[in-house]
Amino acid sequence: MQRRTRAFTGLFLTAPLLAFLLLAYVLPFLGVVRWSVTLPEPGFSQYRKLATDPLALAVLIRTLRICALVTIAATAAAYAIAYVWVRGTPLQRRLAELCILIPFWISVLTRAFGWLALLSNRGLVNTWLQGLGVLAEPLTLVRNEFGVVVGMTHFLIPFAVFPIASAMQAIDGRVLLAARGLGAARLRIFWRIFVPMTLSGIVGAALIVFVFALGFFVTPAILGGGHSVMVAELVYLHMFQSPDWGLGAAISVALVLVVGLLMGLLFRFARPAGLRASR
Repeated sequence: MQRRTRAFTGLFLTAPLLAFLLLAYVLPFLGVVRWSVTLPEPGFSQYRKLATDPLALAVLIRTLRICALVTIAATAAAYAIAYVWVRGTPLQRRLAELCILIPFWISVLTRAFGWLALLSNRGLVNTWLQGLGVLAEPLTLVRNEFGVVVGMTHFLIPFAVFPIASAMQAIDGRVLLAARGLGAARLRIFWRIFVPMTLSGIVGAALIVFVFALGFFVTPAILGGGHSVMVAELVYLHMFQSPDWGLGAAISVALVLVVGLLMGLLFRFARPAGLRASR
């Protein structure tokens, strides 16, 4: 009886959230699915076009390449920051917290324009290097994939820190002390014990970064300058510039399915310890 009451109470408390998700996300997504199989005519022609269109395939490959580079860079940087945050001195921890939290206070648009001011041909980086005599001509650091990767990595590092830091905090310090007591060097302890024990956090951070990167629009549009179009921008172009709502809807549905698959992998292989124990 108590179990049934608890279940009913939980359902009652979550019902408003479920209703909101249904109205705000599920129903609009079903409308997008309907567009993908009815515009301009009923059928799956838009999905066949998506699989054979050279432009769509080129954008998809570019998106996957950029997302992979951003995932590697953001996860590596986040691992270093999380290590300092969890195992550093009190001063190092405070500085790491500032590095993690301050970016959340700055909008994605402001960050993108900030990187544009730094990396453009007349930006601070090129001006400084030319002033020192290091460069004769400015480097092309924006309006290409490099600028997009830099801007997206900067934005996504804080999101990758939290799952990695959570995995690091779950490590029993006595294991590391035991390895040290048995004569293992610090570097060996780090690579053979510490890193494998934080693998779930690394996988979780990588999947979170990759999923977020798939849907980026503002940063690639500003720092890519139209030369590094990604999937989200391609959807916008088909919806509002072409317009080809059927193909744009098909791309959106495919993107949502990929994100859903990746989130399934996240909960399957990087589930928090508390959730694992409750299975």
